[in-house]
Amino acid sequence: MRRTMAACSTVLLAVLSAACATSGQTETKQADRNAPATLSFWSTGGDDETAIFQKAADLYKQQHPNVTIKVQTLSWDDAYAKLLAAATSRSGPDIISGGMTWTIQFGTRGAMVDLRKHGLESLKAQALPAQWESAISPDGSVYGVPLDMSTLALYYRTDLLEKAKIDAPPKTWEELTSTIEKLKAAGIKKPYSQDWGNLDWIGYFNYLYQAGGSFYTADCKPSLNTPQAEQALTYWADLYRKHGAPTATVEGADALDTGTAIVVAGNWIAKGIDINKPKLKGKWAMTTLPAGPAGPTTFIGGRAIGVTAFSKYAQTGADFVKFMYSDEAITAIADEAKKRNLPYISPRPDKVVNASTFTPEQAQVFEASIKTGKAAPGCPGWDESASDVAKQLQSVILGKADVKTALAEAAKVMERNAG
Repeated sequence: MRRTMAACSTVLLAVLSAACATSGQTETKQADRNAPATLSFWSTGGDDETAIFQKAADLYKQQHPNVTIKVQTLSWDDAYAKLLAAATSRSGPDIISGGMTWTIQFGTRGAMVDLRKHGLESLKAQALPAQWESAISPDGSVYGVPLDMSTLALYYRTDLLEKAKIDAPPKTWEELTSTIEKLKAAGIKKPYSQDWGNLDWIGYFNYLYQAGGSFYTADCKPSLNTPQAEQALTYWADLYRKHGAPTATVEGADALDTGTAIVVAGNWIAKGIDINKPKLKGKWAMTTLPAGPAGPTTFIGGRAIGVTAFSKYAQTGADFVKFMYSDEAITAIADEAKKRNLPYISPRPDKVVNASTFTPEQAQVFEASIKTGKAAPGCPGWDESASDVAKQLQSVILGKADVKTALAEAAKVMERNAG
């Protein structure tokens, strides 16, 4: 998942609940496991991403000649609407992928298979612990497992840092603000901006966890009434209020190209900077995000994959999901991603470098980020709350609320939606 789609989730989940109340109590009768089977896989993302997962599906067919898996693209903009229609009619895809926590919300309402029935809890040993925790229901149900990863990095213009006589990119919060001020003093008009997470909860997420805070406690209670949450929001907001970070979002590569010295952006822009912005070649580099008082925690995004409860081929679908963690499937996906210049990161941390579509230096940055990363909360109600929480956080940056008030209001939203 690149950017969380919270819009429409409340409506979707309400319909899911109603649709599953009568038919979601028992799983659809399974088809003959030895008969020919065609499964549909609705993949949230772009057509190129659909193509790389289709490579894995074709490889699976080579080993299971009676099984055909057809991957279909759902755009992030309309994925919820199409899943809503499928849930209402109790017909549609056998396999879905979407936001990391989507399968939890669908699964608790009877629309997803608990993959523990098919032994897929064994994948936990191969997955990134933080991402696994995000994808798994608080009660331990495995309605989906991580399909891929995305993360952030600090991109910077080496020529502009050199102009300001700055020897190295910032490694701490203090160094970040100091570097911004040095760049300003050197006449750099655009010292810093944020792309992925700008004015959004994902942007705050990094600082919250770097300060030692979290959105929820271990038992899924809102956890924003803490000194750490206040410290994080104050620092993040001050990047805008005191240090001039733009509130308007500029795509990371464009920001670098138009003279921004330091940019926080997603891993996917690394693949295209030299190709799409040839004038920047040799003038930029990347590193991990600056560390806060509690460490260098970075947001880990991505998609989850699961099997719908109305599929006639749940066993086969679960076997395919397990296959997606195999060395051969990951290699096939990565190879096709390289051909298409896509920024694929495997859900297996041990494959981040070896099966990477990035240069070795770039892959090492992402590997370091992932080691200390955290993923979106898997707590009940988070998907419904995320957009409203973001609005409360924005209110501080825009001068409409103070830090404590905004955090208190955000916690109320989270508590209300927890059910």
